Amino acid sequence: MTWPAGRGGPIGLAGVGTALPGEPVDNVNLSRRLGIAPEWVETFIGTRTRYFARDLDGGNVRWTLEDLCTDAADRALADAGADPDDVAFVVVATATPDALMPTTAALVADRLGIDGVPVYQLQSGCSGAVQALALASTLLAGGARGERPVGLVIGGDVCSKHLDLRQDFRELPPSQLVNYVLFGDGAGAAALTRRPGAARAVLARAEHWLGGLGRAPGQRVEWFGLADRHSGLPAVTEDYKAVEAQVPVMAQEVLDTLLDRLGWPAGSLGHVLPPQLGGRMTERITRGLRQGLEWEEVSCVADTGNNGNALVFFQLERLLPRLGAAGRAVGIAIESSKWIKAGFAVEATE
Repeated sequence: MTWPAGRGGPIGLAGVGTALPGEPVDNVNLSRRLGIAPEWVETFIGTRTRYFARDLDGGNVRWTLEDLCTDAADRALADAGADPDDVAFVVVATATPDALMPTTAALVADRLGIDGVPVYQLQSGCSGAVQALALASTLLAGGARGERPVGLVIGGDVCSKHLDLRQDFRELPPSQLVNYVLFGDGAGAAALTRRPGAARAVLARAEHWLGGLGRAPGQRVEWFGLADRHSGLPAVTEDYKAVEAQVPVMAQEVLDTLLDRLGWPAGSLGHVLPPQLGGRMTERITRGLRQGLEWEEVSCVADTGNNGNALVFFQLERLLPRLGAAGRAVGIAIESSKWIKAGFAVEATE
């Protein structure tokens, strides 16, 4: 097996938990609200359901990111058989915090009853969850845990906070309309540990690196203050054509790089967790990655919607019961904001 470098034993995945707000919103109900054909969503996006923290009709906030992250963290700790007193640090990854200050990480720690330990918040999109896993692995490998054996990693996004439900959607160009059918809200968490015998699987590697030198951003999410809130800029813009062209290539680069650095033959993989953009795009990426190999795909986006930093944890939740003895899996996340490549590897404990 391949372990992260550092003192002590391997970095283990002791528990995973996820949280979704309310009931799923299917394409018929979403299309009725947006005034578009449900067939368009199914044909071009391929996402069947998604979950929103806001009420689609009134626009009222029903769940905050803090609510969802707290629920997911509670479930991850319970899955690990741990409690808040076991947590040595908290890392939260999000692109959509409830507020700039205080951080969602600090508020979630407070609600969980965690005190006297470091809390970190990473501001990033779909690669943020892998960045959080990498940071947590480094902290645990470096011995930054004292008497507390668990590192708590959380990822989540409430994308609907950036979507204006009051406008006439028939006037929107496809580049903006796609954000209303592609994205959803949710949170996930993992409890990492180096405690012997406590892990359900091993986190063999977690890496990320910038791949956007000289490239225009593929996605931009604005932050508006009092001085510029009426600037007229759309809150979210996405170059979906650039995403379609670049993400499959970058996903293959991540897979090849991880296998090379781990020394794993491609044929040794039992599962691959591909990037979760939308149902159709994920299908296309998976076909390109497969190259005749027999590994099993682990995806969730067609049912959860693209809920950003939560996606990796929904995939891990599906992976762990399937991993099996001597199983190996690679996960890939691509962030189109400035083209960040990220990936991680999971291996069975026996």
